[in-house]
Amino acid sequence: MPDSSERLFLRSNAIIEPLVDRFYAWMHIVAPAQAAMNLANVQVPLLESYLHSPQVHIAASTNPALRGGYFVNVEESRATEIGDLLDTIKRDRADMLTFAAAIQDADELLRQNATGFDLTPLYPKLHPSLHGLVELAYDTSNQASLHVMEPLLYHSPAFDRRRQSVQLSLEDGVERPFILSTPRLPMPGVLELPIAFDHPGLDELFRARIEGTTLARLRELFDLDDAQAALMRGLLDTRPSLSPDRHIEGGGRIRYYGHACLVLQTPEAAVVADPFISADNRHGDRYTLDDLPDRIDLVLITHGHQDHIVLETLLQLRSRTGAVVVPRSSRGNLCDPSIGLYLRSMGFTVIEVDDFDEIPLPGGAKVVATPFLGEHSDLDIRAKSTYLVQLAGKSVFIGADSSGIAPPLYRYIRSHLGEVDIAFLGMECDGAPLTWLYQGLLTRPVTKKMSDSRKLSGSNAEQAAAIMTELGSREAYVYAMGEESWQGHVMATTYTPDTYQIKQIEEFMTWCKEHDVAAEHLLNIREWTW
Repeated sequence: MPDSSERLFLRSNAIIEPLVDRFYAWMHIVAPAQAAMNLANVQVPLLESYLHSPQVHIAASTNPALRGGYFVNVEESRATEIGDLLDTIKRDRADMLTFAAAIQDADELLRQNATGFDLTPLYPKLHPSLHGLVELAYDTSNQASLHVMEPLLYHSPAFDRRRQSVQLSLEDGVERPFILSTPRLPMPGVLELPIAFDHPGLDELFRARIEGTTLARLRELFDLDDAQAALMRGLLDTRPSLSPDRHIEGGGRIRYYGHACLVLQTPEAAVVADPFISADNRHGDRYTLDDLPDRIDLVLITHGHQDHIVLETLLQLRSRTGAVVVPRSSRGNLCDPSIGLYLRSMGFTVIEVDDFDEIPLPGGAKVVATPFLGEHSDLDIRAKSTYLVQLAGKSVFIGADSSGIAPPLYRYIRSHLGEVDIAFLGMECDGAPLTWLYQGLLTRPVTKKMSDSRKLSGSNAEQAAAIMTELGSREAYVYAMGEESWQGHVMATTYTPDTYQIKQIEEFMTWCKEHDVAAEHLLNIREWTW
């Protein structure tokens, strides 16, 4: 093996897939209560379904019409490994499965017995796994519900870091299996590390993009054997691949990195919104991790959906980020887990914000949290925020997937914070139904008709136009909606020129032209400087 003390740099196209019981990690399978419910109500039934009919799952996984469906994309020759995974989960995660069942039973207990009278007699009837971890309460309309004490859950049997592991490999441009449905099995050339996401070795590894490290140091941190060290060496190069223009010397700059990811910079400060960044720098049609500034003051997270808080990118930024700014949750609501607790459990420094909280930045810039409407299937989810970033004399609205269902909201934002120069909007206006993302958390079945009526939708053309009118902005930029080629494993979307969402964007572009608003439908890469 080459000299293990040589200074080496992480390759540009090195990627990490964070895993929980071999499923790709996102918030609802890490946060304890939500993880237990998704394990019991989604992942275990999914694996059982695959084992019953692997051919059906494989065929569905390759059918474009079913892209984004819950099908396990694993060849039948490896079905035994899926069976072993299922057996391991049922044996080693029995406490979590019990906890999920207890949540379901508690909800039924409330439905049958919480009739407006004292709830105290119901506490002894709760399963012991919930004792001390939940509270029963009425709202002002006399509807009873169960609230989990989420900080305590991170110190209970419902949360086990031994579920966590990572796979490290090189991005080869081949679309990975859809993250919500297909567990990651061991693969040739992929380095498997049975470590938790807060492992300090990950910061050393990803800092090596900038500072370099040695193979000896990584062997020590990760306790690698010779075979693992050889795989690790393949992730490293003798020279860094950083872009020379990743910093600026004056004025302001915004770069669009795809999907809803923006990097806003002045010479003194750098802010990244919803980081979801390609590691493949071979094409020249996108910004990649190579283009990021060495130091990031703030990472802004708009909401907890898997395409806006992307752990495989966030873990790579942890060592160079001052703090991650997240919207505050409603505390204890099963559909609204705390993003702050989730990220702190992995070693991130977190700032939680409510509407109109301000965070100063070097050089006189600042970030202001602003309200976020809709896009969450009408669930009572508070952990969502848009942002106004004021830097280098411009005011930039980061709208994410917020909807214009109540235009006067944006009038209030404008009256409080002034006119907006540039607005970024999400127009996935015919999103997935309620059950696509939240099935695991529902304690009472909903009909398909009901689910289909409550979609994960952003603004349509009329709503986007109303936002622009109320904000007074003269520039509008619509995010790509999973259209970038490298996002298929997370987005699993397919659009044609006749797709409703695309037609709505075209209608909005026409409105902008008629109202003298500069507008574009973004894709892959864009830069603004002033």
